[in-house]
Amino acid sequence: FLGFPLFLGTSVMSKVFGALMEPFHRVVGGWYRRQVEKELIKYGLRYDDLLDPNMNLDVKEALNRLPQSEIDLRNQRIKRAIDISQKHTELPDEFKKLQTPFKHYLKPMVKQVELENEERASLGTGKPYDRQIP
Repeated sequence: FLGFPLFLGTSVMSKVFGALMEPFHRVVGGWYRRQVEKELIKYGLRYDDLLDPNMNLDVKEALNRLPQSEIDLRNQRIKRAIDISQKHTELPDEFKKLQTPFKHYLKPMVKQVELENEERASLGTGKPYDRQIP
C-alpha cells in the first residue's frame, strides 16, 4: 500500500500522508477562504451569521449571551442578505469595502459555552439548558 511497509502502522502512515498533503491543503484552503470571503462580502454577511442556532444548541446559548445590539446587527445583516438575494443584486461597492466577513463576534462565545459544557461533563453535573434538538 503506497510502498509503505505494513509494520509501520496506520498512525505513522496517516502522519506521513498528512505531511505530504499539507502544502496542498494550504493552497486549497486559502483559495476556499477567499471564495467564501467574496460571497460573504457580496451579501454583506459575516461568517458567524451563517451559524444556525436551530441545529447547534451551543450557538443558541451563545446568542442568548450576546448583547441585544449585536443580535440586532446580526438580524439586519441577515435581512439585507435575503433582500439582496431575492432581488438578484449585490451590495453596492461603497458598502462592500466596509465589510469584514471574518471578524468573529459569535465564535468566542460559542467556544466559551463549549468549554463550560466540557467542564460540566468532567465534573459530572447537569447542563443548565436542554440539549435536545427539536
